[in-house]
Amino acid sequence: MALAWLALIWNLLWGRFSWGNVLAGLLVAAAVLTFFPLPPVTFGGRVRPWALLALAGRFVVELVGASVHVAWIAVRPGYRPRGAIIAVPLRVRTDLNLALTAEAVSLVPGTLILEVDRERGLLYVHVLDVRGPRDLTDSRDRVLATEARIVRAVGSAAERELLATPADPVPSADRRPDQ
Repeated sequence: MALAWLALIWNLLWGRFSWGNVLAGLLVAAAVLTFFPLPPVTFGGRVRPWALLALAGRFVVELVGASVHVAWIAVRPGYRPRGAIIAVPLRVRTDLNLALTAEAVSLVPGTLILEVDRERGLLYVHVLDVRGPRDLTDSRDRVLATEARIVRAVGSAAERELLATPADPVPSADRRPDQ
């Protein structure tokens, strides 16, 4: 299936379908899958439609709110926003949860995933317009809330139970001396 999708993308990038493009797409796709294999992503949960709808609705609200906030920063004369990099330890450390949470956080303007530490379940997030420690805590809480909504929408029962446990403390390398 991945071979077909990659070949299709190859042809779409070339802008036209021809036998040569289809053959080249299949060869390139086979080479990519052979030389750069990805680990299998397992899905042990189940899709919960109401939780998925809540996730989508809240995502749209955050997307619009963050877009307005970033637009205001862009047009505000003389204002220089401060950014920060925060480490957010996730409670559910599956590859699928890391990927979905990282993607949802990155799609919201004003936040960007800089690094994912799979072993420790950490997301390093760049946050725009940080005015103090309260904003850092709020940003971490928003990422954890996004993770919780994702797990409620597509997580297994065991993953949903992990949401009740508190997140690990922030790694000491992420803290400033005054925190």
